[in-house]
Amino acid sequence: MPTAERRDRSRPQGPRSRHLVEEESTLTKPLNVALIGQKFMGRAHSNALSQVSHFFDLPLKPVKHTVCGRDEKELKAFAARWGWQSYTTRWGELAENPEIALVDIGTPNDMHAEQAIAMLEAGKHVACEKPLAGTLADARAMHEAAKRRKKLKTFVWYNYRRVPALALAYRLIREGRLGRIYHVRAKYLQSWGGKDTPLLWRFQKKHAGSGAHGDLNAHIVDMARFLLGEEVAEIHGAVSKTFIEERRIPGQEKKGRSSVDDAVLFLASFKGGAVASFEATRLAAPHQNANSIEINGEKGALRFDFEDMNLLQFYDASHGLREGGWTRIMCTSAGNHPYAEAWWPDAHILGYEHGFTNMLADIVRVLCGRTPEVPLPDFADAYETQRVLEAALLAARNRCAIKLSEVE
Repeated sequence: MPTAERRDRSRPQGPRSRHLVEEESTLTKPLNVALIGQKFMGRAHSNALSQVSHFFDLPLKPVKHTVCGRDEKELKAFAARWGWQSYTTRWGELAENPEIALVDIGTPNDMHAEQAIAMLEAGKHVACEKPLAGTLADARAMHEAAKRRKKLKTFVWYNYRRVPALALAYRLIREGRLGRIYHVRAKYLQSWGGKDTPLLWRFQKKHAGSGAHGDLNAHIVDMARFLLGEEVAEIHGAVSKTFIEERRIPGQEKKGRSSVDDAVLFLASFKGGAVASFEATRLAAPHQNANSIEINGEKGALRFDFEDMNLLQFYDASHGLREGGWTRIMCTSAGNHPYAEAWWPDAHILGYEHGFTNMLADIVRVLCGRTPEVPLPDFADAYETQRVLEAALLAARNRCAIKLSEVE
């Protein structure tokens, strides 16, 4: 495999420089990581790999060992920019390399199953982008492969769990602050998928599996399951709609058919009795990335919107009508809000990229036998989200209610 860059050995290195390098190497052991995919998620994951050891004290130090992609010219530039030691256009080489311990998959959804299963069979831990796969069949195959390799760890990048505000919401619900849960309202609204957006892989069913549903509803279904700690029991009804049926093929004048949904809405109930609504769309102007959830219970309520991601709103019903109202909690206080202590002084806000770094820190903790700040989704967990997504599509297609027990 080509190296991303060569060291300049002509320059003398002073004793102090050597001493610092040797000292660092005795403090932490390396965790060699390989990444498949160097586009959007490849950048997000590479940034997390670059940052995590600077902000978290971990027993293993992730090392950017090898990155894999299809375009060698772009891949070489990516490897050099992000500090990867080597690169390859053959992802099979990662399975064959005994130096690599963890393989991170950031490819289109239709490639997840083949790559993840191959890495598990080769004895690698696997972190995979969401959704788990483009189809329920592929997700099931990944889940079964992980069960066969019980000593290996799997992870799925539902990164919003590690936004401090949502991690705090998880803890407040575990403390019983909301009591019995009645309602969940979850929406993920974006606006980038208008008529001028070309026919990217995300608009092709053979690559993506679904559209806004698998891309966005996957996140809010995971978020609701994570916060409530319960599984969905039934989908009571759903609507799936493709508004823009043709899109310009990239690099061409002609158009091709968009074979996925632009928007999916559905109603559901959880095993504990709570009712829920979910909505995902890429055509909700003026929303940019409005990933939001509100949960109402007998003792209180919580509200979160990623467009103001450092803020959690909490309502305590015990205050009554005279003094009751939403309390705005800025989740930037070390010792009070999960993950905040790893970053900046109190009151300095975090951004989108920090969720990935927080999650990577927890991945390393789990690989070392430690407990993460909040639960990490593995293939078994993400398979349950995939079942909900499939049930919603079946409900929309057949115009009927679908019990989750019918979807395996």
